Amino acid sequence: MCLQRLEKTLSSTKNRALLHIAKLEEASLHTSQGLGQGGTRANQPTASWTAIEHCLLKLGEILANLSSPQLRSQAEQCGTLIRSIPTMLSVHSEQLHKTGFPTVHAVVLLEGTMNLTGETQPLVEQLMMVKRMQHIPTPLFVLEIWKACFVGLIESPEGTGELKWTAFTFLKIPQVLVKLKKYSHGDKDFTEDVNSAFEFLLKLTPLLDKADQRCNCDCTNFLLQECSKQGLLSEASTNNLMAKRKADREHAPQLKSDENANIQPNPGLILRAEPTVTNILKTMDADHSKSPEGLLGVLGHMLSGKSLDLLLAAAAATGKLKSFARKFINLNEFTTHRSEESSWGSAFSSSTAKAASVRALLFDISFLMLCHVAQTYGSEVILSESNTGGEVFFFETWMQTCMPEEGKILNPDHPCFRPDSTKVESLVALLNNSSEIKLVQMKWHEACLNISAAILEILNAWENGVLAFESIQKITDNIKGKVCSLAVCAVAWLVAHVRMLGLDEREKSLQMIRQLAGPLYSENTLQFYNERVVIMSSILEHMCADVLQQTATQIKFPSTGMDTMPYWNLLPPKRPIKEVLTDIFAKVLEKGWVDSRSIHIFDTLLHMGGVYWFCNNLIKELLKETRKEHTLRAVELLYSIFCLDMQQVTLVLLGHILPGLLTDSSKWHSLMDPPGTALAKLAVWCALSSYSSHKGQASSRQKKRQREDIEDYISLFPLDDMQPSKLMRLLSSNEEDANILSSPTDRSMSSNLSASQLHTVNMRDPLNRVLANLFLLISSILGSRTAGPHTQFAQWFMEGCVDCLEQGGRGSILQFMPFTTVSAAPPGHWPTLQLRAGQHVAGELGVQRPGGRASSSWTSHPPSPC
Repeated sequence: MCLQRLEKTLSSTKNRALLHIAKLEEASLHTSQGLGQGGTRANQPTASWTAIEHCLLKLGEILANLSSPQLRSQAEQCGTLIRSIPTMLSVHSEQLHKTGFPTVHAVVLLEGTMNLTGETQPLVEQLMMVKRMQHIPTPLFVLEIWKACFVGLIESPEGTGELKWTAFTFLKIPQVLVKLKKYSHGDKDFTEDVNSAFEFLLKLTPLLDKADQRCNCDCTNFLLQECSKQGLLSEASTNNLMAKRKADREHAPQLKSDENANIQPNPGLILRAEPTVTNILKTMDADHSKSPEGLLGVLGHMLSGKSLDLLLAAAAATGKLKSFARKFINLNEFTTHRSEESSWGSAFSSSTAKAASVRALLFDISFLMLCHVAQTYGSEVILSESNTGGEVFFFETWMQTCMPEEGKILNPDHPCFRPDSTKVESLVALLNNSSEIKLVQMKWHEACLNISAAILEILNAWENGVLAFESIQKITDNIKGKVCSLAVCAVAWLVAHVRMLGLDEREKSLQMIRQLAGPLYSENTLQFYNERVVIMSSILEHMCADVLQQTATQIKFPSTGMDTMPYWNLLPPKRPIKEVLTDIFAKVLEKGWVDSRSIHIFDTLLHMGGVYWFCNNLIKELLKETRKEHTLRAVELLYSIFCLDMQQVTLVLLGHILPGLLTDSSKWHSLMDPPGTALAKLAVWCALSSYSSHKGQASSRQKKRQREDIEDYISLFPLDDMQPSKLMRLLSSNEEDANILSSPTDRSMSSNLSASQLHTVNMRDPLNRVLANLFLLISSILGSRTAGPHTQFAQWFMEGCVDCLEQGGRGSILQFMPFTTVSAAPPGHWPTLQLRAGQHVAGELGVQRPGGRASSSWTSHPPSPC
């Protein structure tokens, strides 16, 4: 019993640590007492630890007489643990695993919230870079991806947002993991890591229960099935994990209520929608003139309920949305040719009027679907694969010139809104005089192009008293009565028109928007009218959002049963945006992770304040932190926030903010440890991420943002010979290098590079120029006679570069380092780093010795620590 109690006490690391502290305290106390009394070690009181050591010696003697081998072994183990207490601080035991990685969490959350249509490869590379830079074990890395997915599912707003997250989690992320598997050393290893990640995930019961409650199903079960299908889990592992989750769910609170018992869960619907997308694409490839009614039936089915959003989300997550949009652009263009109606009439043995009705519906549905896709997933999805044959389709033309979008201000007097005047007059007469539009006579694409000028004429007549309100109601009923796309085109122009009017001039234009927004209650409407009105209302609400906010006007759009603009108008009114930025960052830092709402607020602030303002203020917040754990957390969070537009943020950070801090001695104090170390780490991460990915295309969310007028980097860092000769000498490894240049104009910046580098490095690229100049500045600091926090920062930055390089990062930024950098530091300042960096630069520059090994005066013989 004594041994059991002793073993229980000593098996706790915490208890042994407390004993170690007590031993040190006692020794310190006895020393001070002994010295205070002028005594010597001999007359000091006996320490308790000495008594314990004597007892251990006695115990060793007693152990020999113990008959039980089990008791003897137990006692010996206790003795070993006691003897290990004094050496606890010298033993570097493995640290407890860090289980949360906010950067991975935020990158996944950002991608799921804002870039569902993005390709998987850039996301895979970004995640792998984060994994390498932060040394994250694979099981915990995969676990963090799943955690972010479940959090995204729980947080997602009802409607389209929820469907997007479901598609991202159950369709896109398994594909991402399949690509991540290729980076692993072996299939078996990665499969075991995925299995371990799921084992960890199953312990997060509250998270899984909340996700199940939100999705009305067993989310883990769907996910395991999908991973098994993709070869990410063995069948035995899948069955084992499913059984564990099933047993766990039995103890969970009742997840299904009577209300949602009959609602089909979104994960199941999304997984079924994915093959349906492929089938629809095949159907759209058929000759439209042969079976227009059959095609109309397919499209009508897509409009019912949430089918369209399900199909679009599935297409977006699997990379088929661009192809999907292209098919509908082709269909829309096909319906603009009335000459086909004769063949349509014979095709379904019906009247020309029926053929005209089908044509009108195909035009309207394809137009509305394309507008909905552009607003939900970005216009880049539609325009990115534009026809290269020279033919420009109607919808692309209309969307580029006439459709209001975020950050795009339209001129209502633009020539695109002023087409053929005779056609405009005919359209005005048709809308004003006819009780019902004759479908056979209509060319819908022409009507859509002419409606803006017609609305202007009608608006002028109303404002001048020529038309009464009753006439306006009849006209608006005619506009939205047959095809909803006419109403969309009319409101698109009215939105641009209202922006240009004074407060007292807007009433009638806003009233006309209000008239066009409501549905028409009539028996003479065409097929699928209610379904088309729902999509139209969503499109109009997005179009009018900015104008309604500016004019403090409210328009009640027909309820669609969901929040169509969940992240709209997030910023608090009448509050400086700098306060909003600092407050939201403080909250995120306190929580330790970025949520979906915060991501949207940061994105809005970046858009409003610009890249320099955004980056500069967040860096100031980082430099205010004084606790090491807070600065490390801040770096992880800032890196993920900067992913909103990493390329531009990196240019600003490395080209403006860091040089400003390093060259201004009044700011050097802010670069002291820990904030200085953290900033160096952040700068390295941003530089590596941007350099490894800047040759690829920008994501849709980055293309969408307007580029602000950051200083031209070519003029900021000139290539000509204007730089001082002292700088030239600093850059050159020797006098001969200045002559080995690609052109005379490249001499000043590039004299630190070898001829082989000049063929591979494009020094006219802004990022390359910024990196070259930052390393030039660092080289200058390390060679300077004035030391300070800025010198220490330069060392931290170089250490970070080498450390990330050794993790196998793609694309080394150390190739921009001048020859003199490695030997510029004071002797003995950082010899190990000099050797590591020097060996790398030798390899980069192709310096070879006869035996084939990279060499130079400083790699063969690194500076002595002395």
